[in-house]
Amino acid sequence: MINRFMRVMVFFDLPVNTAKKRREYTQFRRYLIQDGYFMLQYSVYARTVRNRDDAESHIAKLKSALPPEGSVRALLVTEKQYENMRVLLGDRYAEEAYLDSTDLLEL
Repeated sequence: MINRFMRVMVFFDLPVNTAKKRREYTQFRRYLIQDGYFMLQYSVYARTVRNRDDAESHIAKLKSALPPEGSVRALLVTEKQYENMRVLLGDRYAEEAYLDSTDLLEL
């Protein structure tokens, strides 16, 4: 299979109005980080994958980690599409990860 790097982007809006829901939010967020996702902005995470098959595998694993309430969306984009993303407002924070195709993680 040809390796065409892609990004899986995860967008979520989870309730945090009780201690139990905050714990579920934290568990979901920790799952994303442990699975190699990095935060683009609050409630938006992304990770690099080698190809569509890897992306589908990560999305399937993501489904198994979903909290019982809230909204979670996954978007698959090519590396070229991801490179065209622009930050339109505000200053960059030091902790933001701006990766280009030369910074791809060893897979």
